[in-house]
Amino acid sequence: MSDSTRPDTPGSDQNGPDQNGPDRSGSDPSSPAGSTPPGSTPPGDDLPDLDLGDLEIPDDLSSLTGSGEPDFVALITQIAGAEPLAAASSLAQLDLDAVPTPIGAVGVLRDRSGDAPEQAAAAISQLVRGVPLVLITRTGEQMTAVRFADGARGDELAPGLVLGGAPDSVVDLLTGATDVADADGVVASTSISKFKAVRMLTSAARKARKSMGKGAGEDTGKDGA
Repeated sequence: MSDSTRPDTPGSDQNGPDQNGPDRSGSDPSSPAGSTPPGSTPPGDDLPDLDLGDLEIPDDLSSLTGSGEPDFVALITQIAGAEPLAAASSLAQLDLDAVPTPIGAVGVLRDRSGDAPEQAAAAISQLVRGVPLVLITRTGEQMTAVRFADGARGDELAPGLVLGGAPDSVVDLLTGATDVADADGVVASTSISKFKAVRMLTSAARKARKSMGKGAGEDTGKDGA
């Protein structure tokens, strides 16, 4: 029988795929569907090489997470004079710079970590009982104000109200326009010993009692007249 009369069988077409021969499509039949052939670049990886030699990663990343300490912390008090506030802070073992202002001394805290600011506010308000103070905390452009009295934390105040009633010198200090190093009459709490602090506070308390007694006597004399 001649080849021309041989019946066609599957796979005998020379133009069709060779089912018994190797796959010449370029893909590995044993590889999962969608996988990248060996030696080729995966989609999306054909990016230019970046030179990261000058890239510096800071050791402290707390500023990126918002967990860093505040930029500025201060206590707005009604204590007349920087020395009495520095003396009270020395007794409370607080490290701050007392700045005299027309509305009372402002204590700029050096330790701004953790709950140190609130502990400082509670300690000073405990020593000077009956005279509330305001704890100011500034982080970037954000400011908070909290009232403390007799060692206890009080309500939060609107910073705008606190700044609105303060002299310009106090506003400049709280907002960072003026640095504490540039303020006049600053007294560091570390410059006053505990013994000197006790004498100063005792003398101030004695003068306050005399002033109150004198005022009461004058009122009694006026009433008697």
